[in-house]
Amino acid sequence: MRCQLEARKRRVQKRIDKANWNGQSPMIDPPTIQYELAERTQAIAAGGLGVVQQLVRQLGVAQSINQGCPIFKFHLPYSEADHVLSMAFNLLAGGTCLEHLELRRNDEAYLDALGAQRIPDPTTAGDFCRRFSAWDVFALQEAFHEPRRKIWQQQPDEFFDLSIIEADGTLVEMCGERKEGIGMNHQGQWGYHPLVMTLAGTREVLYLVNRAGNRPSHENAAVYFDRSIDLCRRAGFRKVRLRGDTDFSQTTQLDRWHEDGVEFVFGMDAMPNLVELAENLPESAWKRLDRKPGRVNKSGKTRARRPNYKEQFVVKKGYKNKRLEQEFVAEFDYRPTACKSTYRMVVLRKEVSVSQGQQKLFDDSPFFFYITNVSKRDASPAQVVKESNQRCDQENIIAQLKGMGALSAPLSDLVSNGAYMVMAALAWNLKCWLGLSITETGGPTAREKRRSEKHRIVRMDFATFRQTLLEIPAQILTCGRRLIYRLLTWTPSVESLFRIHRCVCLPLRH
Repeated sequence: MRCQLEARKRRVQKRIDKANWNGQSPMIDPPTIQYELAERTQAIAAGGLGVVQQLVRQLGVAQSINQGCPIFKFHLPYSEADHVLSMAFNLLAGGTCLEHLELRRNDEAYLDALGAQRIPDPTTAGDFCRRFSAWDVFALQEAFHEPRRKIWQQQPDEFFDLSIIEADGTLVEMCGERKEGIGMNHQGQWGYHPLVMTLAGTREVLYLVNRAGNRPSHENAAVYFDRSIDLCRRAGFRKVRLRGDTDFSQTTQLDRWHEDGVEFVFGMDAMPNLVELAENLPESAWKRLDRKPGRVNKSGKTRARRPNYKEQFVVKKGYKNKRLEQEFVAEFDYRPTACKSTYRMVVLRKEVSVSQGQQKLFDDSPFFFYITNVSKRDASPAQVVKESNQRCDQENIIAQLKGMGALSAPLSDLVSNGAYMVMAALAWNLKCWLGLSITETGGPTAREKRRSEKHRIVRMDFATFRQTLLEIPAQILTCGRRLIYRLLTWTPSVESLFRIHRCVCLPLRH
């Protein structure tokens, strides 16, 4: 197989080499096209789906779902895992909504690839979601933790040094009038407002809770923070840290978490008393905050930035323009009203020049506050600010969930839509688990290569992951007790696919 991969690679590289141009121009000039229907050969577009199924089998995902979230009294013919995995595989195979299950179930090659006689249609899948209560949705997410801990146990020891748990809310806007449980937020937008809990290091979704659109972001966040803390500690993480924006300051819970040894970095609203304390700090308390430099090229020089055309347009039209000049950080001790202990309050001061057209109006110095119990030895004020800013990656995760269709609301009520979101988000978690399944073995060079590949897949956008590792045409063959995915083309990602497949076929380390 390695020889075949190398031969395919050489052939492709030779074909796209500029020195081997055969004189054809224009390049896109196909001959007469004719369609035919194969008589016996079956093929699917998502040939990488087999390695996902092998991962599901290795981690025992189906067994965890059936045991942890029993919905049916009898399995005739589908089990709970059949429904959940069908919805997740639908998104992995290229679908974006519940209705695309109909395309999957009418594809004979796709059914053969799953080893299934048939899969649920969209109506049956919707009825399955409507059977869920709020407790069942919670139980389903708890069932995902068993395979999650199995994949975590395969990671190197430094993986367990620190777990960073993040929380945020996002609006799932909709125009339908017959969606039970929707609400209107302060901006006049109708929809649902799910709470999303993620693990920063692996980008996994730990919990997803659907709520009405008028509910505050932090509602019930402490409950799911506690569940996530317990999950990470049972998995073996030596240190747990919580992060959130100003809506998640959770001052009524800080003492309890601090006494339990949990670290936190939360944003705080710029309340008048905090602003007054910051303004009264001596000038010597402020230190200049230097952000990381721009991108550096191979010669070690910083790349020049392109012109800011947006700012040029603002100046040309005479709009009010705010430009950041420099930033300073300081800290002081602060005890919130709801707390008995005193914590570090890190304050960021931005110096902003405000102009209109070519005329400068005034200078502004807004303050941003961050409360934390991380010791000064472990994090300076500048590091606290930078770590809090890293929480923005969770917004990228939420954007990915929306883009892949996991945060859609195809059903008629709050709980069933929440159940669908949880099942669809499993597709995102499977992507993360697939990256984490790569074992870091071999010599130093091989380990570094595999570590880089693991990080690349974990950080990869869902659409890029699907096009890179999943959407590879494959012929589906059933031979004895084997199901064979015969790839019909070579791409640079095929080598990664085979490497992951070898990893997910190995027995798990306990």
